[in-house]
Amino acid sequence: MQRIGKYRVVKQLGKGATATVYLCVSPDSDTPVAVKVVRFGKDCAAMSRRLRKLFQNEGMVARRLNHQNIAKVYEGVVEDDYAYLAMEYIQGFSLEAHTRIDRLLPLHRVIGIIFKCCMALDSAYRQGIIHRDIKPANILVAAGDEPKLVDFGLALNLNKNMDRDSTFIMGVGSPSYMSPEQIKGYQLNQKTDLYSLGVVMFQLLTGRLPFRAKNQATLIYRIINTDAPDVTSLNPSLPEGLNAILRRALEKDLYSRYRNGAEFAKDLAAVRYQILEDDETVQDTRHFEMLRKLEFFTEFENIELWEILRISVWRQIAPRVAIIREGESNRIFGLVVDGFVEVSIGGSTLCRLGQGEVIGEVAYLHPGTDERSASVVTLENTLFLEINAAALALASEELQERMRTALLGRMIDRMRTVNRIAAAQGAPAVESAKALMEGSSRASPGTGLDLELTPL
Repeated sequence: MQRIGKYRVVKQLGKGATATVYLCVSPDSDTPVAVKVVRFGKDCAAMSRRLRKLFQNEGMVARRLNHQNIAKVYEGVVEDDYAYLAMEYIQGFSLEAHTRIDRLLPLHRVIGIIFKCCMALDSAYRQGIIHRDIKPANILVAAGDEPKLVDFGLALNLNKNMDRDSTFIMGVGSPSYMSPEQIKGYQLNQKTDLYSLGVVMFQLLTGRLPFRAKNQATLIYRIINTDAPDVTSLNPSLPEGLNAILRRALEKDLYSRYRNGAEFAKDLAAVRYQILEDDETVQDTRHFEMLRKLEFFTEFENIELWEILRISVWRQIAPRVAIIREGESNRIFGLVVDGFVEVSIGGSTLCRLGQGEVIGEVAYLHPGTDERSASVVTLENTLFLEINAAALALASEELQERMRTALLGRMIDRMRTVNRIAAAQGAPAVESAKALMEGSSRASPGTGLDLELTPL
């Protein structure tokens, strides 16, 4: 397309299932605008009517909203075959780009962005508008980490009479981000958007959704009936205070959930002042490169290494400090990234382990008990990567399988080493003894080893 209404097309910015977005220039000014175009197909009249309603709704709703963190809509035009919206052009990125475990934003940026989204939703609700489709793809981030809420096509105008409003559409939204009451088809208020924003925040902090399933029916059951895990169980480096905030945002009981965006934002501000604004991405990259060099992680995919970083804690431990004590019960395990440790049983040294070696894996893998059979003590300043077993149990199935395979492989290698040491100090084997007996018999009959050979 070269022109859309009065707007000159510069280039296509993106294309979705129902709409295409173009970068355009208005004849009234040199300010670039984003123009979203929807074409109404002739093959499916019902779908065309639905798209027309959604588009008209987005135009009407968005033009009423005036907030710095809600994308502006300048004009909406509906024709017979197509419709378009001229909107604020936002140079930046979608939060969807930072929901993967290997591309998470620093904590202070996540909290700042979600804080501003809370205030934007609060402003929209005061105008009688709830969004109903809050998800990472519908939150764009401009310079200075200024989020912009977009796509109000599914928005619900609470000021309308729903009995007479034919544009009201049930069952909309993205299932993973829908509140329990939205799934059930109950009457909605602003709390449904705050729930969805809580899901987005959970994903930005952990790289995974609070509720996951292999099919939609199971997913819906879990959203309605189960509680989300604490974010600190998935990322132990996060502040403990975030657990309470997300528990309240994801409350199934509407009376216990945040009443409005301002309440949500206030709690975020309390945590925000407790954290440093250092760019954690620099440290994360350095830690990733350290792990990539270790032989243990040779077969791990990059995204699995990033997941390891999120569920682990880096500990700098002084000499002569016990990491694991014989007789205790726990599932602590991890790797020596730098330094040396001593493994002992009953006060006697078993072995010494250095860089890249795993410790504590036996109790983690044992199916019946987590009691420690040995002690592990540092011999010098040691950098230890402690992997949170509880968080690993909630990690991706791919990572869990990869970790089990790697740990079992390392255990088998050690067993083989121990077997060779034990064999060097053991009695002659059956075959060796038999050969020796036969040789002795030939040399001097009547002499030999007093052995009872057991048939194999």
